[in-house]
Amino acid sequence: MDSLKFKMGWLVVAFDLPVTEKEARKAYTDFRKFLLKDGFQMIQFSVYARPMVTHSRMQTHLRRVEKEIPPNGSVRAWYVTQAQWQRSLVIYGKPAKKQAPEDLPEQTLFW
Repeated sequence: MDSLKFKMGWLVVAFDLPVTEKEARKAYTDFRKFLLKDGFQMIQFSVYARPMVTHSRMQTHLRRVEKEIPPNGSVRAWYVTQAQWQRSLVIYGKPAKKQAPEDLPEQTLFW
């Protein structure tokens, strides 16, 4: 068994933020930019994921997300092990096409 699949994983963040007013749109944009700067990648609109090499690293990035949430936002976060992530599928188009999810970035494989 590959223990790397169970030690490493992904922190997934999904959010609903209001965008009805100019100030709210700016808060949405700032939060999205924060996620990208912090190493998250967009996997769908308002759903971002970041590879994690340890549970403590996940807690660090989760605290960062908590600090950046706009006042009227709703954010859901969960941790997915590498083994779970690899069993997921990306389904798109019509007729439906399937592909494997994103791999861990090369630099995380050094851990």
